Amino acid sequence: MPDVAELTILPLRGIPEIREGDDLVAVIAAAATLRDGDILVVTSKIVSKAEGRMIAADDRADAIEAESARIVATSADGRVRIVESRLGIIAAAAGVDASNTPEGTVLLLPVDPDGSARALAAGLRAATGAQVGVIVSDTLGRAWRDGQTDSAIGAAGVHVFEDYRGGVDSAGRPLVVTLPCVADELAAAADLVKRKTTGVPVAVVRGRPDLVGDLDLPGARSIVRERERDLFHTGSHESWEAGYAAGLAAAREG
Repeated sequence: MPDVAELTILPLRGIPEIREGDDLVAVIAAAATLRDGDILVVTSKIVSKAEGRMIAADDRADAIEAESARIVATSADGRVRIVESRLGIIAAAAGVDASNTPEGTVLLLPVDPDGSARALAAGLRAATGAQVGVIVSDTLGRAWRDGQTDSAIGAAGVHVFEDYRGGVDSAGRPLVVTLPCVADELAAAADLVKRKTTGVPVAVVRGRPDLVGDLDLPGARSIVRERERDLFHTGSHESWEAGYAAGLAAAREG
């Protein structure tokens, strides 16, 4: 029987308010004592701030439209819109967020979260000598369940899935579809110590060195399910409208 992993999740304190152009590698390296196999979970907001992804709040509606690839679902009152962002992430308002930002501003998601994670992981490995992985996290809602959890939107140097398919469970039964998204699990676990109101944007997860690997491992973009395999491609209202329009077209042709 494999060993049961014991995790330690450490909030990384002492990180100052991040501004455009700040060197996140230097900031994090100065605040952390890292070991081989550590996985850093970094809140996307500080990545966006360092990358200059802050805009005036008055431009939020235009920014949401620019960051959106398609509308997935709209609430009956029109106040909530779930969209697929240009990154492929399904989220409310394309991830354009006003929390934990200076008054009168909102933040866009990083341009390339996997690229940002890769730069951080490479920089931290060079600066500290420790073989670490990096997950960039953001808060997302979940279909069918109220509330939000943190999920991985960027990753580098860490396996985002743990693939049990083809193996057997503890009772010897074959595992056919078991593919835990460990990157999302680690992002959510790290948020238990980062939280939302403490000003702690980075946590170090220690105890799963087996998940840390090469910098060219598939990133968090690989977590997004391809459209062809998505059974819930659109919301109920949007699906009804599309079906109604198709029915009308078929009736006219008939």
